[in-house]
Amino acid sequence: MPSSYPEQYFPIVLQIAIAMAIAGAMVAASYLLGKRVRNPVKDSAYESGMVPVGTARERFSVKFYLVAMIFILFDVEVVFLYPWAVVYRDLGLYGFLVMFLFFDLVLWGFYYMWKKGVLDWSEEPPRS
Repeated sequence: MPSSYPEQYFPIVLQIAIAMAIAGAMVAASYLLGKRVRNPVKDSAYESGMVPVGTARERFSVKFYLVAMIFILFDVEVVFLYPWAVVYRDLGLYGFLVMFLFFDLVLWGFYYMWKKGVLDWSEEPPRS
């Protein structure tokens, strides 16, 4: 059993150093061994197999950002399910009811966003 902090953390530091060395070696090998062919087709932007149209500085609708924030919100809520699932049997009926209330609030929030038109991608303004 290691007795000092350097002895305890040496395996972690060693693993990080080895990972960085392997990553650096792979990048260096691809740089040294890879082909360098320059042509306009290779340097052009690739967008789902279609010829790019316009500039990259176009303004996006706020709906893209709203959907991204909703996605992150639901991801964070799903993260709460893992610890609950681990201790589900220990929590008993109380834990089940609390998680049911949590799901209920999440679904009501989703229903509210749906009725407000946040998830509607059409051009018409949402109904109030």
